[in-house]
Amino acid sequence: MPRFNVTIKKTFRAIAVTAADLAPWRYTVAFPQPETHLLHVRLEIPHWETPVLNLHWPTWTPGSYLIREYARHLRDFEVTDGDLTGLLWQKTAKNVWRISVPEPMDICVTYRIFANELSVRTNHLDRTHAYFNGAAVFGYAPGHEKRPFVVKIAMPQPDWQVATPLPCIAPNTYRAQHYDELVDSPFEVGHHQRHDFTAGGKPHVWVVWGTGNLDLSQVAADTAKIVETTAQMFGGLPYDRYWFFLALSANGYGGLEHDHACSLLYKRFGFQGESYRRFLNLVAHEFFHVWNVRRIRPKAFERYDYDREDYTHALWFAEGATSYYDQLIPLRAGLYDRAFFLQLLGESISRLQTTPGRRHHSLWDASLEAWIKLYRPDAESVNVQVSYYLKGELVCLLLDLAMRATGRSLDEVWPWLWQTYGQTGVGYTDAELLAGIGAIAGFDLSDFWEKYLYGTAELDYNRYLRPFGLQVVAAETDDRPPYTGLVLHGGKTTVRQVLADSPARQAGLDPEDELVALDGFRVESSTWEEHLKRCGVGATVALTYFRDQRLHQTTLTLAEPRQERYVVLPVLEPLAAQQELLSAWLGT
Repeated sequence: MPRFNVTIKKTFRAIAVTAADLAPWRYTVAFPQPETHLLHVRLEIPHWETPVLNLHWPTWTPGSYLIREYARHLRDFEVTDGDLTGLLWQKTAKNVWRISVPEPMDICVTYRIFANELSVRTNHLDRTHAYFNGAAVFGYAPGHEKRPFVVKIAMPQPDWQVATPLPCIAPNTYRAQHYDELVDSPFEVGHHQRHDFTAGGKPHVWVVWGTGNLDLSQVAADTAKIVETTAQMFGGLPYDRYWFFLALSANGYGGLEHDHACSLLYKRFGFQGESYRRFLNLVAHEFFHVWNVRRIRPKAFERYDYDREDYTHALWFAEGATSYYDQLIPLRAGLYDRAFFLQLLGESISRLQTTPGRRHHSLWDASLEAWIKLYRPDAESVNVQVSYYLKGELVCLLLDLAMRATGRSLDEVWPWLWQTYGQTGVGYTDAELLAGIGAIAGFDLSDFWEKYLYGTAELDYNRYLRPFGLQVVAAETDDRPPYTGLVLHGGKTTVRQVLADSPARQAGLDPEDELVALDGFRVESSTWEEHLKRCGVGATVALTYFRDQRLHQTTLTLAEPRQERYVVLPVLEPLAAQQELLSAWLGT
């Protein structure tokens, strides 16, 4: 009924909305035809007393800094009163439905949500399960976020089960104290594995949907070590129970943090060897967020604005420091050895050093611009921007090493942050964060911030690693082809990226050009590098390609191979002082 009644009876009284005396809004979520991927949602609002009800749907979810436009999946919106009489409404913004309420009454809103995206930040429904994220399903009215909410799950099959961090108040019925908690509490409903375990003296739960080669008992045992190792840094666990949700898919990867849970997506046959160790990094990352960014928040996240972006310069620390510790904590927990940790470190350094954008995009700006850049990459992104996850991780590494060389460490920052901001619920400002780190470090960090946070200076890895008996060196390989600056789509001869200041850029090549021949010989993805090696460094070759279905030719001068891989190795004959610092940092 997409019209708005402008004639409204003057039968309303002004009311003050307080959380103490508010009746809960009640949601019911049903899945009558799971194969349609449609969640059927019903919202019951008791005794609405003002002439207009503006229902908003979030545009994003905390922890994933991109406007997702969740309202685009909402359809079949209808509103009735307690007698099932239709009420008039109109849509006044992309995520706002304005309802005319002619007199005080109970209101029922029904709608459906299309749910066919398997990710940690959206919704997925099929014949085996339903996973949904609160921000992508539940609406709210501004000014009423502090009232309680109740969610009832209408089970389509008797053998389906419900898993959610919300407390259960009746069969398949759950209660959130306020809207933020509702948004922060994912649901996994259907056929899944569940494994309960204890860590740090508190109950934890693994909930796994999908099939794969994971050993859930082993996963739980290793997770307990991660939980307990992390808790030691903060002096305990700030929750009564914690849930780990995991969805298995062919090549999935992702994570999203919540106060009492995290949602993970991982490849179903990735639970052996090195791939399993990388899964533990993902677990450690999302669990570290229990404190960093969920409870220890930047000022901008002190109260979420679900209608628009919450900008902050602090993502380098919220995500970068978390990325640093997601590699360090499994090492401390004994889940892998020092060699694997240094391998991960070398991989991170290699990724940053082969990103031309590091010379143009500061970590400070990368944090602020996450909403428009990191999650919206294009073919030129590699040349003009840097990830606050990646560079933030490495800057936090250097910061920790600088502090450790003088007898302090980044570990000491976390208890201060927890006591000052986490336990009080007050968000920190950028100035407070940097000043606090500097005070704990005990020396002037202004030059460090100027070069590595605000500026684009190259990270001086060896300066900070040398006191620990480590060094970054180029990994030598003899079979690298000449450098072109072309990055191809996997398994194709279509250009994905053209790197800045490269022979390919000088030759006028563009992303999506389709390479056809090199010096008159047909090229294929499997033989591209062999063709380059045959021509040799310094050669100027004729390159034939299609652009927009038209045939073109240019000349390409092949350059010396660029260094693409760096490794972290011990120095020869480390001093006793270096070995002592290394052991204090990484263990024996």
